[in-house]
Amino acid sequence: MPGGSAGAAAPGPWLVLQHAPHEGPGLLAELITGAGHDLAVVRLDEAGHLPPPPTAGAVVVMGGAMGVHDTDRYPWLGPERTWIAGAVEAGVPVLGICLGAQLLAAALGAEVTTGPAPEIGVGEVELTAEGRADPVLGGHGARLPAVHWHGDTFAIPAGAVRLATSDRYENQAFRYGRAVYGLQFHLEVDQAIAQAWRPELPPGVDLEEGRAEVEAAGRRVLGRFVEMAGRLTPR
Repeated sequence: MPGGSAGAAAPGPWLVLQHAPHEGPGLLAELITGAGHDLAVVRLDEAGHLPPPPTAGAVVVMGGAMGVHDTDRYPWLGPERTWIAGAVEAGVPVLGICLGAQLLAAALGAEVTTGPAPEIGVGEVELTAEGRADPVLGGHGARLPAVHWHGDTFAIPAGAVRLATSDRYENQAFRYGRAVYGLQFHLEVDQAIAQAWRPELPPGVDLEEGRAEVEAAGRRVLGRFVEMAGRLTPR
């Protein structure tokens, strides 16, 4: 992983890879900048430019309605997946959320497929034994409140550890190495994101009941990722 050896060039800003107008970083933006890191959002849906992976301080790959394999309609998905693989290879901390987790899994050589049925709304995931012991996800019991909004799923990449599961989807989170995490679920949903999502959600889905608990969990979990990733990259 990146270290702070003498003479090493400081990395660039944290990069958020965004795929849709309503799928921004949410409370992650506050946590990242609050920890003293510069933040740059790359809008891949608007032909945003990706710098060489090693120049990023850390990477957050957001969600989106498209699927990993929808490269005919979204041709930037293929190069993005290759770029993510390069970031992992370069030792850059990476956090993938929903589509981002699927892209990360695919970048690590795992299969991404359509799930049994969509999983949408406020719910929870159950942490595995490894998840309960994990320095980012663990420390607050066996279950974690979360917002679900997905219909695809991923296999756990070779060499990664499964951290969370649910009744509908066996694979909800994984860790690869020390600082590469894939979360099928959303913890970044603050009030502004919830408002932006409202017109996009299926009829009858309301995020307000239970969303505050998800945000509180997100501040703990995502805050620990930001803290951990910050220790691995020089200022």
